Amino acid sequence: MDTPPACDTDASEARAARRIAGAAPGEAREAEAELYRLLAPRIRRYGLRHLRDAHAAADLMQHVMTLTIEQLRDGRLREPDRVLSFVLGSCRMTVMDLRRKEARHEGLLHLYADAVSIADVHVAPRLDHQLVADCLDRLAERERSVLVLTFYEDQPSDAVGAQLGLSPGNVRVIRHRGIEKLRRCVDPAGAVT
Repeated sequence: MDTPPACDTDASEARAARRIAGAAPGEAREAEAELYRLLAPRIRRYGLRHLRDAHAAADLMQHVMTLTIEQLRDGRLREPDRVLSFVLGSCRMTVMDLRRKEARHEGLLHLYADAVSIADVHVAPRLDHQLVADCLDRLAERERSVLVLTFYEDQPSDAVGAQLGLSPGNVRVIRHRGIEKLRRCVDPAGAVT
């Protein structure tokens, strides 16, 4: 009799969790990647179902996977075979915490809404994504590369410098100038002179 796929998946998750829990620091990367591959889609679906927001679901996925892997690495997850239960419990607790915070914020806003003047609240203007893309295209190739590597790929100055053949200090100067040019292009009236 064949084992149902869900049981096989659960066994794979338990094996990966045991490998992470029993490994020396830095030796469990492959098992961590396997556990992420198996659990991240489930967590994301849970987040989409309960939070109804793709960005919030992605944040939930990152938070719960980071928590799970840290707990396994540090040996704080006593039963690695029950990793799926830990993950689903963490999802539930995180979503409940988010809902409590949201309810608390709503209550405070309702309670103090009259005391807050609209003039006191600074609302950032919505950016025209096409305008930002056009302004980014107008930058010199080196400035554009530094900005994309820094903000889109979230790389530090030394990594950007290594890829582009620049010193980290030079990357910071180019990034600063590129941001200023981008700011002036997007909002010429708001640019500081």
